[in-house]
Amino acid sequence: MAKERFEKPTGTQDVLPGAVEKWQYIEGKARDLCRRFNYREIRTPMFEHTGLFERGVGETTDIVEGEMYTFKDKGDRDLALRPEGTAGVVRAYVQNKIYGEPDVSKLYYIGPMFRYERPQAGRYRQFHQFGIEAFGAVDPAIDAEVVSLGYKFYKDLGL
Repeated sequence: MAKERFEKPTGTQDVLPGAVEKWQYIEGKARDLCRRFNYREIRTPMFEHTGLFERGVGETTDIVEGEMYTFKDKGDRDLALRPEGTAGVVRAYVQNKIYGEPDVSKLYYIGPMFRYERPQAGRYRQFHQFGIEAFGAVDPAIDAEVVSLGYKFYKDLGL
């Protein structure tokens, strides 16, 4: 009987020593930038109820129709590995009543996301996403701030 050989799943990557430090550098730049602009980090579960993404991303989007990793738990609940960060952040914002403390809640997230896509150069089924969300602002200046953060992030990285 041949020994079974385990390899990483298709569309994933091992981040090895040497590369980990580069990831940490980029994540550190993102965190430092967010702190300078008073964004607070939020961490949400890696899996959520499937309906959250159906409602938040849209039932007929490519993500929901074919790219989500979905499964049933032992309680027969439909769950999905998060394909993007915004829906979970919005859920956490509402569920935990973060609104009103302060008037504008400025949040950011960094973490792994999962989509069943055809693997290609630079595109993986598990990938990292950095995102920012600002809730409760009525002044369009917050939109300019978000764009400015994107610009400053790339500038801080020397890109």
